[in-house]
Amino acid sequence: MNLAWRISVCVLLAVTAVVCSHRFLVSYNRAAQRAAQRYDTPELSATEAATAAAASEATDTNAVAAGTTNATVAAAGTETNAPATNAVPGAARPPQGPAVAEDSPKGLYAALALGSLIGLGLMVGREVANYIGYRVQREIYGEASEPVGDPEYDEAEQVWANGDHLEAVRLLRDFLNKKPQKLHAAFRIAEIYEKDLHNPLAAALEYEEILRHQFDPERWGWAAIHLVNLYNRLDQAAKGDALLQRVAAEYSQTAAGAKARERLGLPEQEAAPAEGEAASPPPDDGSFRLPPGFKPK
Repeated sequence: MNLAWRISVCVLLAVTAVVCSHRFLVSYNRAAQRAAQRYDTPELSATEAATAAAASEATDTNAVAAGTTNATVAAAGTETNAPATNAVPGAARPPQGPAVAEDSPKGLYAALALGSLIGLGLMVGREVANYIGYRVQREIYGEASEPVGDPEYDEAEQVWANGDHLEAVRLLRDFLNKKPQKLHAAFRIAEIYEKDLHNPLAAALEYEEILRHQFDPERWGWAAIHLVNLYNRLDQAAKGDALLQRVAAEYSQTAAGAKARERLGLPEQEAAPAEGEAASPPPDDGSFRLPPGFKPK
């Protein structure tokens, strides 16, 4: 996935997280308001309930009587006005409003927001880890000490960032052919082969070519250790052991040499005795010896 696609995915995940979080909060607030309204509705006491029931029965009785009288008068052909219903204030039943709509899918919104945040975190973490690994690689092999601002090298890095790894290798190869002393470009080619193109054989060949040059012993030793790791991945343990032997023998005073001796199971080198330090006494042969500072008579 090239840089443009990775940025697009990160933006999409961020937008999804924001929108779903907003929908979840709105749905949650509405549900809380409805619950508060239900709990805040006052309940009628026993006396008020009895009074309301009696008033309702009286209203129903008057309505039945009025209906009967109106029917009798109409049958006799006499027009009369129906008396007003004896309505008791406050006794009317409250109108039934429309049914409350179902709650919005708060769980779905919460799950989408959480999933988007997790995905965004993984994407950002991957990019940060790649960048840190790249910087560490440059520090180990000395690329950070190389002069910056070379247009050809920067162009190759930009092509690599866009996801065209083979074209980046080609540009780095052209740059290295023009400037063979710029070994950081050779390290970069080996890194792209190993990490981006997943071709350990090509990366091992690049490291073999790098080790033909002479540069800082510590960096040379660690480059050799890395090549040994590639040999192990390629089932070439014999070549790896031979290279470890060379590092342990020729670069014994470096940290890479200590690592090589550890991999080979060799003992650590003992430090030479300091100048003026007394030599160890000869082994005891059973004869009597005076303590230090005493002379025989």
